[in-house]
Amino acid sequence: MSEQLTTVDGRPLKAALASAERSKRIRAVLLVMPLFIFIFFSFLYPIALMLYRSVENPLIAQHMPETVAVLEDWDGNEVPGEEAFAALAKDLVVARESREIGKVATRLNFETPGLRSVITGSARSAGKWEPPYKEKFIDRRKEWGELATWATIKRLSPTITSVNYLAAVDRQYSVDGEIQMIGEDYQIYVDLFLRTLWMSVVVTVSCLILGFPIAYMLASLPLRHSNLLMILVLLPFWTSLLVRTTSWIVLLQTQGVLNDIMVWTGIIDDAQRIQLIFNAQGTVIAMTQILLPFMVLPLYSVMKTIPPSYLRAAESLGAHRFLAFWRIYVPNTLPGVGAGCLLVFILAIGYYITPALVGGQDGQMISNMIAFHMQKSLNWGLAAALGGILLVGVIILYWLYNKLVGIDRLKLG
Repeated sequence: MSEQLTTVDGRPLKAALASAERSKRIRAVLLVMPLFIFIFFSFLYPIALMLYRSVENPLIAQHMPETVAVLEDWDGNEVPGEEAFAALAKDLVVARESREIGKVATRLNFETPGLRSVITGSARSAGKWEPPYKEKFIDRRKEWGELATWATIKRLSPTITSVNYLAAVDRQYSVDGEIQMIGEDYQIYVDLFLRTLWMSVVVTVSCLILGFPIAYMLASLPLRHSNLLMILVLLPFWTSLLVRTTSWIVLLQTQGVLNDIMVWTGIIDDAQRIQLIFNAQGTVIAMTQILLPFMVLPLYSVMKTIPPSYLRAAESLGAHRFLAFWRIYVPNTLPGVGAGCLLVFILAIGYYITPALVGGQDGQMISNMIAFHMQKSLNWGLAAALGGILLVGVIILYWLYNKLVGIDRLKLG
């Protein structure tokens, strides 16, 4: 048998190498750990919290426990009996004394508009009533005699619910527990998702059409000239996004610079000024200008690595200049095209400030509705559900891109 190799201190060489590799891995993990902790608390944890908030529903079970317990055996065919109304009176009195009645009423109102006044008004009177309660509740507000009111309370009884996701796609549970479309006047979210998708695609295509020749020119010019022009591409990054967006209001409004130039040159009459702001067109124009550098930079980084000799070789073999460009040059730019389109599209689909300032009613995107529910209506569950659907949609599109193009071909620099 051959003699076992050892180190100077007598340790087996195989064990020493394994220990050294293990120490390297531990050091690598320790070096990466601060970055991982930062990503976890600033990115992964908020996303997980958002997804949990979209299905979390503790208010009704927590502040109306007596009513929830009675409604567990309710079949939904007729208005509950006296026992349910007695439990309701007790829960309303306790919730009002603990100052939580407003939260309960608001949560029920999100599901069925109008229930906030029903809950708060009944809570003020319930403490003064004596049994029996059923007739008093119905006399106070006729909604207590309707199946829809009690069906709403029972539907929101579980602490984990899907009602927010149904509302996010313009659907709700009926009194019978079936999923149905909400009223036509309240159907807004599906249209907003489609509008957001469509506008993001338009902005991405616009950035590609404008950014490709810019990147080609930068890659073709001598380095001293391309570096100077690159400053103009990077200049928007040195200007506040809010300033750039508000400047488009000055340019695009009916009495703005662009309309004044068209009137001065005789392209349009003064009475025919074009409305380019506070609509979808204004949002697309402003977002295209703001996101254009994110398309130019990946394209330029790829085009700069394409040898000019490729085109000269194709032309020397008899190919027309345009054919050589289309068959030789463009395919080599596809990694940059894919990176730029993916980057611009993901940024556009979640954009908020620009649509909020220049979009008006027709140019709003789903991000503006998420912000509305977070800041104004305080329906955080619905906002989280809208954000969850948007997140899943982006992941699906990313997966589709990987299947059709291949993420391994993507180059950002």
